[in-house]
Amino acid sequence: MKANHILATVLALVAFAVVHAQDLKMQMAPGTGASAATMPLVDGEVRKIDVQKNLIVLRHGDIPNLAMPAMTMGFEVADKKMLDGLKVGDKVKFQAEAIKGKAIVTEIKPGR
Repeated sequence: MKANHILATVLALVAFAVVHAQDLKMQMAPGTGASAATMPLVDGEVRKIDVQKNLIVLRHGDIPNLAMPAMTMGFEVADKKMLDGLKVGDKVKFQAEAIKGKAIVTEIKPGR
C-alpha cells in the first residue's frame, strides 16, 4: 500500500513538471515577417521569472507579428539583463519575434 502511494506521488510530480515545462517554453513558427520597427509593443503582465533559464512568463494580448492570440506563455529573452528590475505582477509592454523557431522577447519596458 505504501509503495502505491509513493508511485502515485512520483507520477503526479512528473506530470506537474511536464505541464509547467511546457508553460515556460513554446516553439514558434515565424509570423508575418514584420520588421522590428513596424512591430507593435504588446501589453503584458509578468506571471513568472526564471533568471537562471533566461525565461519570463507573460500573460499577454494578441501578438500580430507572430499570429498569436492572447494567452499566458513563457518566452526566452534576448538579453538576460532585460529581466533586471522586473517582478511578478508588473505590467509591461513588450515585443517578441520568432527566432530559430522560438518566441523571443526582444524588447520589454514598464507598461501603463
